[in-house]
Amino acid sequence: MALDWSNPLVLLCQLPIRTMKMKAKILILALVAGLAACQKTGIVSQKTTYELVGEAKSVPGNYGDVVKEAGVVTPAILLQKVESSGTFTGKVSGQIKEVCTNKGCWFAMELPNGSSMRVTFKDYGFFIPTNSQGFPITIEGVATLTETDVETLRHYAEDKGKSKEEVEAITSPKKEITFEASGALIKSKS
Repeated sequence: MALDWSNPLVLLCQLPIRTMKMKAKILILALVAGLAACQKTGIVSQKTTYELVGEAKSVPGNYGDVVKEAGVVTPAILLQKVESSGTFTGKVSGQIKEVCTNKGCWFAMELPNGSSMRVTFKDYGFFIPTNSQGFPITIEGVATLTETDVETLRHYAEDKGKSKEEVEAITSPKKEITFEASGALIKSKS
């Protein structure tokens, strides 16, 4: 007798097993093994958002690309690397000092030298909550030493809600460290 190997149930019925109880036990064992193989592996994928957030009920979360905690440096190390080579690629943790109140399309992080680092988001592809000021954050991307033009500085001042006079008082470019983030992980306040 030729056995049909294409279907396990047909194969089970074709095997010369003496009793129906034995066939039932084998079938149950096969079903349990099949169900166990279909279970989740225990790996939990982090959720993230690329949506426009605005003011969030719950600020902590991942925005843009998923950011993992491994390999994170302090703002002091980032500052040292940018000052010595002009650029830094990696992850840095800090605190959100101020955030764009219109869309959350940028935020500022304080650096150890007293200046602020402006953080924008790669390809304008995601934003953070407009009410995220004061939260701890880890970002991943590229920091560079740049010169920000007057028009952009005025735009940022408008986003901060500065008066017309304060915006017009900006008349010269500013040399600063900027960071383009591909992802951001905002943590709960301690």
